[in-house]
Amino acid sequence: MSYAVPILLIATLVAGLVKRVNVYDGFVLGARKSFDLSLTIFPYLAAIFIMVNALHASGLDVYVTRLLAPPFRLLGIPAEVVQLVLLRPFSGSGSLAILTDVYNRYGVDSYVGRCASVIMGSSETVFYVASVYFAGTKVRHTGWAIPIALFCNLLGAVAACLLCRVM
Repeated sequence: MSYAVPILLIATLVAGLVKRVNVYDGFVLGARKSFDLSLTIFPYLAAIFIMVNALHASGLDVYVTRLLAPPFRLLGIPAEVVQLVLLRPFSGSGSLAILTDVYNRYGVDSYVGRCASVIMGSSETVFYVASVYFAGTKVRHTGWAIPIALFCNLLGAVAACLLCRVM
């Protein structure tokens, strides 16, 4: 497994030589485009990070979690992972911190720990991915993409908790 990266690099160089492509110029062009993309998506990412930090600093995230715990419980999602379900679409590192807290409080083999693990693995940071993708493709009207992705994250959380309950 330690040879995977060197083999990939050598294979890329060989493929470039066979196709008579200047690999170095291609690399530099790709690096330049990635820099431009980074500058394009920075405002979107900054807005997401500021919003997540403001919600946490204000305590509003705890209030919203308490408010939504009963309806989520009806869907089969334990109250202990509601905050994870709510934060996951916004922040990967924030949801990882919540996952770690769930592990420390309830254990990794508990029902709540298993639910949190499957939710974490089966959901996505919707707003981060959308900002990267839509900024990179110059799409301005996202249509139903984000609401559908959020709905799918919720369905994934419901399915995760259901599967963890029966297994």
